[in-house]
Amino acid sequence: MVPFLFYLRIMFTVYVLYSQKYNQIYIGYTSDLENRFLSHNELATKGHTIKYRPWVIAYTEEFTTKPEAMKRENQLKTANGRAFTWNIIRQKFGCADG
Repeated sequence: MVPFLFYLRIMFTVYVLYSQKYNQIYIGYTSDLENRFLSHNELATKGHTIKYRPWVIAYTEEFTTKPEAMKRENQLKTANGRAFTWNIIRQKFGCADG
C-alpha cells in the first residue's frame, strides 16, 4: 500500500497597497498576505508603511516560487511597473498619479 502524502504548497503573493488618505502606494511580496497586511495596517511600530495608514490591497499576483515573486516585485518598482500600478489604482479608486 502506498501512503497518501500531504504536502503544503507555499504560494508567494506580490501585492500593491494603496493609501487613499495620502495617495501613496507600497509594493511588496509575501508568503502570508493576511498577516502581512495586518502588520502594515496595525501591528508594525516602525517602517515606511506606518506613516500612511490605512492601507487597502489594490492589486495582487500569485507565484509558485520566491524568486518569481521577487522578480515581479522588482518589475513593479520600475517606472513602467509604477505606471502599470497607478493605472490600476486610477481604475479602482479614481485618483491621480502619485
